[in-house]
Amino acid sequence: MSGPALIALTAAGELLARRLQPVLPGSAVHGLQTRTTAPDVPFADTGPHLRKLFEAGVPIVGIAAAGILIRLVAPAIADKRSEPPMIAIAEDGSAVVPLLGGHRGANRLARVLADFLGIKAAVTTAGDVGLGFALDDPPSGWAVGNRQAAKAIAAALLAGEPVALLLDDGVDADLDWLRATGAAFSNDPALRPAVRVTHRIETAEDIFVLHPRSLGLGVGCERGCDPKELQALALAAMRGAGLSDKSVACVASLDLKSDEAAVVQLAASLSVPARFFDAATLEAETPRLANPSEIVFAEVGCHGVAEGAALAATGPFGQLLVPKLKSARATVALAQAPKPIDATMIGQARGRLSIVGIGPGAAAWRTPEATAMLQAATDVVGYGLYLDLLGGLIAGKARHQSQLSEEEARVRIALDLAATGRNVALVSSGDAGIYAMAALAFELLERDNDPAWNRIDIAVAPGISAVQAAAARIGAPLGHDFALISLSDLLTPFAVIERRIKAAAEGDFVVAFYNPVSKRRRTQLAAAKEILLKARPPETPVVLARNLGRLGERVDVIRLADLDVDDVDMLTLVLVGASATRHIRQAQREWVYTPRGYAAKLGGA
Repeated sequence: MSGPALIALTAAGELLARRLQPVLPGSAVHGLQTRTTAPDVPFADTGPHLRKLFEAGVPIVGIAAAGILIRLVAPAIADKRSEPPMIAIAEDGSAVVPLLGGHRGANRLARVLADFLGIKAAVTTAGDVGLGFALDDPPSGWAVGNRQAAKAIAAALLAGEPVALLLDDGVDADLDWLRATGAAFSNDPALRPAVRVTHRIETAEDIFVLHPRSLGLGVGCERGCDPKELQALALAAMRGAGLSDKSVACVASLDLKSDEAAVVQLAASLSVPARFFDAATLEAETPRLANPSEIVFAEVGCHGVAEGAALAATGPFGQLLVPKLKSARATVALAQAPKPIDATMIGQARGRLSIVGIGPGAAAWRTPEATAMLQAATDVVGYGLYLDLLGGLIAGKARHQSQLSEEEARVRIALDLAATGRNVALVSSGDAGIYAMAALAFELLERDNDPAWNRIDIAVAPGISAVQAAAARIGAPLGHDFALISLSDLLTPFAVIERRIKAAAEGDFVVAFYNPVSKRRRTQLAAAKEILLKARPPETPVVLARNLGRLGERVDVIRLADLDVDDVDMLTLVLVGASATRHIRQAQREWVYTPRGYAAKLGGA
């Protein structure tokens, strides 16, 4: 799930949203594009945008009237147990009102925002008002088993009636948050309704179940193990011991398994993090193992993966509940910590590298996927100008920048950070796969073949490239076949570039030139012009597009014969039409397009 969406409908709302953004990690400012100036995510129509966020489960913090927000998402409201939090905040910061999702964290989120603003949240949920918390929305480290029983428990507590609080043996969980209400809890096991704090499966309808997430599920498997095999073994281990999967805090394993699909998918199926330990850490658990193995030690450097990982995850006071169980290609074990486990503080996550194309830089031209990756990242790596273009979207994240020409250094920094378990976004302008960072990242992966890099989870998010932006600004010059050619000879000899230009000219392609000139490189564009003039008319339209999507944007159309190196710089894309490309003027606008051939098709019909 994405971080919260801060919805701003006015300039004043945008300012407040920026103040609130640091309080909500991973959040983004969504702004009505006709009334806000620089939102992270611009939108044109408020209703459809809000409903799309709501249906996707994204928490919504709307700086707008409560009635407006309710009416706009009303068609999407279905089930209060699954709806995301939605909060209304007055534009002057004087009121914070949770509207929906009280059972999914809205009240808690409203109190966080209200505390920041120095006011009191307008919480109206009966249980929250009377008890100070929602029973079915417990603090981090807890999970709810029988959610349906929460209503009866809350009603009894609010009425001052006794409710049984039953703790299983061996569960030493911190329940101060529950007892702080002063509610009348009893330890009479026969009393109903009851709250049971347990790791075990409980099916009684009149018992509300709280599961402390204090179980570590240790796993091991052979390379390429079927994910279904590991999942079946893990579930069999839990069911056989009568343990609820809601008490599992994490799936733990050896770091060599961090890219193993079976391990990663098991954690995802349980909605818990996967955490990984090096062999030395697991070897330190050897005295506590029930089934140490010399064979395992010879293979991976520790005497037990599943048991060792389960014990490492639960800490020095953890107890092995389910010793190692085996299937054909997998092993699992379960251990219990005395208190809920904060999985972010143990072992290491599988590192992630998102190679993100941000387009020309304008938020309106950035894809939702790219925005989501940037929101989720702990670290961002890129050229300083490109990071600056992201503004508040990357506020509070670790920022790693270098000079424009230091591409390999940036990629290595990103890979090294991801190898330590960080969630890293490597930022490119335009599309990351077009004359940008993605190809270099995969080249380094192949060239270095670093085992730590090879275990990273890697994804590439496309962006609007300069050629697409230029084409959109001037019409449809890419309506037929086209070629992209970089004129930079830093990495490619100009003889090779020249051969490609001649081929594009002979093939009558529309040609877009990237990196057309630099301070020292002044002859290549002129040479390209001469090659193209031999194959197409001097009146061929040429589009010069500079600073697209940024301050100082300019798009000009000239003739190929008039193309002059002095009119072009490194921030300019040069797009040369094919012989069929047309330059037309309609009313007060001019357009360039390349016909696909529909006229001939219709003429022959």
